[in-house]
Amino acid sequence: MPNVLDLRRRIRSVKNTQQITRAMKMVAAARLRRAQERVVNARPYAAQMLSVLGRVAARVASGDQPDEPLHPLLAERPAKRILLVLITADRGLCGAFNTNLIRAAQSYLARHQSEEVSLIAVGRKGRDFFRKHQVTLRGDYVNLFNRLEFSQAQEIAGQIIKLYTTESIDAVDFIYNEFKSILAQRLTVERYLPIKPITPPEGQAVIDYIYEQSPQEIFNSLLPRYVETQVYRALLESQTAEFAARMTAMDAATKNAGDLIDSLTRYLNRVRQAAITKEIIEIVSGASAQG
Repeated sequence: MPNVLDLRRRIRSVKNTQQITRAMKMVAAARLRRAQERVVNARPYAAQMLSVLGRVAARVASGDQPDEPLHPLLAERPAKRILLVLITADRGLCGAFNTNLIRAAQSYLARHQSEEVSLIAVGRKGRDFFRKHQVTLRGDYVNLFNRLEFSQAQEIAGQIIKLYTTESIDAVDFIYNEFKSILAQRLTVERYLPIKPITPPEGQAVIDYIYEQSPQEIFNSLLPRYVETQVYRALLESQTAEFAARMTAMDAATKNAGDLIDSLTRYLNRVRQAAITKEIIEIVSGASAQG
């Protein structure tokens, strides 16, 4: 049975751990508020850009040359070579955040064994895991989330666009955690390329546009920016979901540490009481023996 000194040392150690987890929770909460504002502001812009480009592509495709795409990013090919972009965190201590993403990527690879799947790993956890497995890594990006900027999304999007336009790959899929609330993140598997035209439901009128430039010039300008925006939005979603997962995990760890401290304190009191009772019995027994 541990003595009083050992129990006091353990309680002190748990209290120090509790202070760390509480501080990490507060830091994650502060970062979450800022990240949540950024991702909420980015969503409408990305959604509206997708809607406009999809409708423009559908309108142009129904014109004189529907079988000839006006931009390589609109070209659809049989998906024999797929690029998977996996977005994980650079650090742990965020619950099952990274584990769920890695499992989803493994499941994706198992479902696409007949295709040639290569990987771009965003985040240290995903990169370190798949480095040990037989997966073709076309690139890795770590330490982005310390200070996430749009230029970093442009760099990733530039590599994706280059691979797709040179026909090195036939499709691009993203796996990331989409932020829903502090307690919930939705694991998302989404196809980013090729960009598919949006056709209206039957009976609904097709939206027509007045072009100041030709559709070719519009696509050349907007499609790369669309890919950059979508990549940036996915990074923001993943960053916000990571902060939420870390805050939740650290909150649970702080509460568990408090429960453990209470349990150890009660056990310490019982050990001290037993020691005092034993000393009293020894004193009374000694006095009785002398009498």
